[in-house]
Amino acid sequence: VTNAHVVRDAELVEVVLHDETILPAEVIGLDDDSDLAVLQIDLSADRPSTGEVTPLPLGDSDEVLPGEEVIAIGNPFGRQSSMTYGIVSAVGRTINSLTPFSIPQAIQTDAAINPGNSGGPLLNLYGEVIGVNAQIESAVRANAGVGFAIPANIVARVVPVLVSEGRFQWPWLGVQGGSLSPRLAEANDLPPNTRGAYISGVIEDGPAAEAGLRGASRETRVNDLPIPVGGDVVVALNGQPARDMDDLILLISQQEAGDQVTLSLLRDGEEIELAAVLAVRPDGPRE
Repeated sequence: VTNAHVVRDAELVEVVLHDETILPAEVIGLDDDSDLAVLQIDLSADRPSTGEVTPLPLGDSDEVLPGEEVIAIGNPFGRQSSMTYGIVSAVGRTINSLTPFSIPQAIQTDAAINPGNSGGPLLNLYGEVIGVNAQIESAVRANAGVGFAIPANIVARVVPVLVSEGRFQWPWLGVQGGSLSPRLAEANDLPPNTRGAYISGVIEDGPAAEAGLRGASRETRVNDLPIPVGGDVVVALNGQPARDMDDLILLISQQEAGDQVTLSLLRDGEEIELAAVLAVRPDGPRE
């Protein structure tokens, strides 16, 4: 397992094993939305191996907590099999994928992650993979103590489907928006402490549009800043709270394409419910 961005445009892919044996690999599945890819290598041929090849066990990323000690392994700047050490700085982060859609529940770590670490494991001290190192946040493309890993539970969900089908189909609601802030709530005649996912736009002919969700109808200005008004505020999906847009992204990602979901939302100050049937995410531009 590695990152999709590591191998997507590669003309030749090779895997280096622990004993420095180099084997040709084939990309058998790739998912831009989760930035994951699966490689297949042939271990049947004779090779000068010093030991058996043993897969690393996957941990439960839902059990990961801030402050846990972690180890990142990768090839930063081409330095093969480098190990760095740190802690989990935060969990539940939402990060960019290779498409316009986001990856939920990412793990943030201060273990040094640099270009070349992508696709390597983020391990707990039991040797379990809790994430796949994917990206950093840095103005200079070097470690600034803010690295992100795709959580192991997304790996466990996506990879078996990539192996069997070559493609993973994520569910899609078809909305645009962000988290409801006090200023945004006030502009929409809601109490300033209201929590939820604000719908600024609804994709034409998408599941949300067919269900009757409404995006913002106009803009007002607060302190000379444009604020959208008139959009629905989603506060729950299937009875599970959506305190912000990150929550809504996570709740949708946990469903399957074709599932019917119940959306609880605030419209004109009143709470209503709408049923929507999730579709498969459309193919779109990628980075």
